[in-house]
Parts: sequence; C-alpha cells; structure tokens
Amino acid sequence: MSEPSPITVPQGIPEIEAATPAPDRSDPEVLIITGMSGAGRTRAAGVLEDLDWFVVDNLPPMMIVPLVDLMTKAGSSVERLAVVVDVRGREYFGELAQALQHLDDSGVTHRILFLDARDDVLVRRYESVRRPHPLQGDGRILDGIEAERRMLASLAERADVVLDTSEMSVHDLAKEVRDAVAAGTADSLRVNVVAFGFKYGLPLDADHVADVRFLANPYWITELRHLTGQDEAVREYVLARPGAREFVDRYVAALEPVLAGYLAEEKRYVTIAVGCTGGKHRSVAIAGEIADRLRQDGQRVTVTARDLGKE
Repeated sequence: MSEPSPITVPQGIPEIEAATPAPDRSDPEVLIITGMSGAGRTRAAGVLEDLDWFVVDNLPPMMIVPLVDLMTKAGSSVERLAVVVDVRGREYFGELAQALQHLDDSGVTHRILFLDARDDVLVRRYESVRRPHPLQGDGRILDGIEAERRMLASLAERADVVLDTSEMSVHDLAKEVRDAVAAGTADSLRVNVVAFGFKYGLPLDADHVADVRFLANPYWITELRHLTGQDEAVREYVLARPGAREFVDRYVAALEPVLAGYLAEEKRYVTIAVGCTGGKHRSVAIAGEIADRLRQDGQRVTVTARDLGKE
C-alpha cells in the first residue's frame, strides 16, 4: 500500500491568496499628438520620449486601437503612450475620428495635443529646411498649409491642449509640453559616469572630464595589481588616499548647479568621464563613488568602465 503524498503547501495559503488583492495598475495615459506640419510635433514627441513615454510617430489612425488594446492588457509595462498622427498619413488620416470614437466608447482616457503656428512662421520653417509641405503637391507651400488647416479644423476644436509655437524656441516648446501634458512625469537627467584610461584616449562623448591621476596608484601594490576598482579592497585603498574623498565631495557639489542648468536647458543626457592612467583602478573606484553620490541626490545614473580588460 503506497503512502499518501506529504503535504507540501501550508494550509490556508489558497485562502490567503484569494483574499489578497492584486496590485493596483495605474490608469494608462494615451496622448494623441497632432497639428500643423512644421509646428513642432517631432520635438514634442522627443520630449515625451526622453521622459520615458512610449512614442510612436506617423502612425496610421487605424492602428491606434490595437496599439492601445495591447497597452491595456495585463502584463504590459507600457503605461504612457504618445502617438503622433498627422496628414502624412494621407488617405488614412480621415480614419482618426473613428479611432478616437472607439477610444471614447471603450472608456480609454486620452487627450489630444494640437500644435499650431502662424502661416508666415510655417512658411519660413519649411523654407529653412528646403522641404515641401506634405500637401503642397505642385503648388506653393501656402497651398499645402491652407489645405492642412481645412483638414484639421474639427480636430483643433476638440483638442484638450492647443499650443501656438510661433514665438517659441525649442526649449520653450519642451517646457510647455511638459507643463501641459507631462506634469506628473519625473523630471531628471540621465547621467553616465565613465571610467577610462588616458593612455587609451578620451571618451569622445564626454561632457566633463575628471583626472584622478593625482591619487597614488594601486597598481604598485602587489596585492592589488591584479584587482580592479570594482573590488572592495581597491575601492577602500583609493578612497583612503589623501584628498580622495575631499575630491569627490567637491566635485559632486560643483556638478549640482551644472546638472540643474542642463535640465533647464533641456539637455537630458550627460556623460562624466573619470580618468586615470590605465582605467583599471583609481578611475573605476572614483567613478563608482561619484555615481553613488549622484544617486543619493536623486539622479538617474549608470556606470561603465570603458577600458577594463585592455591591460
């Protein structure tokens, strides 16, 4: 007679699971970006993409509904969707009203951002890039603009946010877009701290370069030579050198107004390069310490050691 299988699940677990509510999923945000060609749609989309929105440019309106359906399914990690829809869609653009009605009927919350500008400004912008208006055909740029205004008239009336970009710089437009439709989105830089070796050359994309060759080199310590700045022993040795922690303190403090200024000027990515001779010990340890300090200040930071393994 076979023995009964042992109980492997504690009693009460199914009841606990049934009584435990599933984690709340925030309502998805759907933004339709449209408006006049040349008024800044691409710039607006780029601003939202930098803020981690999922952005799709020049999407045929008929594809909005299946895309939103995918977004709202369980397991989807996309919570903020921005779709650029405009007259480049040609004959498909007329289906936008039907797609928006479907979203209304489905209860999907969405907003429309309409970008506009004066005719003379649009003409000047098109002439500066030497490209035809998408509806211009064999006529003038103004002919295309007039045709587009007629097509977009009803959409402009139902828009939730209308921005006239005639007198806006690219920085002004970015600020207006964030304030109007992305006010609840975290506003932060993406900081990449790169450790490198001067003997292999400066990183080409460095915005700031810090030289830590003033610190004693762990390479000359037999026990540390074959380790790297990612090892705790090397990190402790480097940070214990006279001036090391003071350098990190003052350098991070000096970066504070710089990074704030980058945000104000719409620069969203910054690379800070930290160099020593070979990019193995001192630069790696100091880069890690600078990154930790920046994270404590609320920055989004990644750390790379470009030249590890080259020696």
